[in-house]
Amino acid sequence: MQANAASREAFVICDQCNARPLSYNVPVTSMTRRGCLAALAETAVSGLAKAAAESVDVFRAGEDGFHTFRIPALLATRKGTLLAFAEGRRGGRGDSGDIDIVLKHSADQGRTWSPIQTVADRGADTIGNPCPVQDRGTGRIFLPLTFNPGNVTEAQMIKREVDTRRTVFLTYSDDDGKTWAPLTEITDSVRKPNWTWYATGPGVGIQTRKGRLIIPCDHVAEGESNSVSHVFFSDDHGRTWHLGGEAPEKGTNESQIVELRDGSLMLNMRSTRGRNRRGVTRGTDGGATWSAVTWDETLIEPVCQASIIAHRGALYFSNPASSTKRELMTVRVSHDAGRTWSKGRVLHEGPAAYSCMAPLKNNMLGCLYECGAANPYERIAFARITSSSL
Repeated sequence: MQANAASREAFVICDQCNARPLSYNVPVTSMTRRGCLAALAETAVSGLAKAAAESVDVFRAGEDGFHTFRIPALLATRKGTLLAFAEGRRGGRGDSGDIDIVLKHSADQGRTWSPIQTVADRGADTIGNPCPVQDRGTGRIFLPLTFNPGNVTEAQMIKREVDTRRTVFLTYSDDDGKTWAPLTEITDSVRKPNWTWYATGPGVGIQTRKGRLIIPCDHVAEGESNSVSHVFFSDDHGRTWHLGGEAPEKGTNESQIVELRDGSLMLNMRSTRGRNRRGVTRGTDGGATWSAVTWDETLIEPVCQASIIAHRGALYFSNPASSTKRELMTVRVSHDAGRTWSKGRVLHEGPAAYSCMAPLKNNMLGCLYECGAANPYERIAFARITSSSL
């Protein structure tokens, strides 16, 4: 056995099979050949993950006039710029109040980041849930968002204690995220009249190989308390938007979407009814209809948002990989359209919550994620990790 010189229990390597570093909590003295094989089969995270990931803080609570930054969204543009979006929450950590959409840019694959930029500000009200997507043909970057008065909460809207319903807006950029168009409301095109709560993403949208732009969302219908995931789409480069299909399962909400190699779609969903597992539904008609929801037994969650992206034939997934609390930000890979997943690499062992991934150059992945020491909302960090190490 070979042990890290700084800490005998940091990781171990089996001399007989030349295995990768294994669990950081396996004592060196117990690592026999049989123990090595067992650890390879059973260990869900790797001590090497922290060493393999280059990370930097992008947003920190208390900076730039904001109490807290939450809800990260990461987009890699056609020109190679990284755009890191977040909700800048001025008055506190909560989901309502004076909340703006803010942005930082990186021109060097996430090593350094620009000063903060405000993309959307509705005064004392809430504008949030960033879910950007770029059109390959025009280069235009679309940013769907959702709005509600700052003095109204999600619970009040769902219980109909107020007349307010959440509305949907859109802005766009034609200059790689440097400037943004005034907000335009698209509620009537993408929300049914009896829906009370509505959330775009959060995370990113996709453009299919046929050119359709698709935004994953969720909503709550009047008289219901459970949310349902759904999508909306555009077939004309974002000039008009249309409501797509709903997942056939209540209790699904914040979702992300990928196109698989065969052209079908997968919607991966946070679930309040899935036994702390991610909900999955698939479709073959561009998001108009969805299959029965299944629960992925590998993708455990503490009921939290997650990220999934498709890149070069593989799927990459990140979330706080714990069934009990928001911690252990982990990245996994699947090479068989999500039927099986790797054990994963931990980016942050402690408290962690929402995340968003994007492909980088040179076989690298970027992950923008909430994390901290005492709670998950102390900062939003960006990590670079080699995709082949997953």
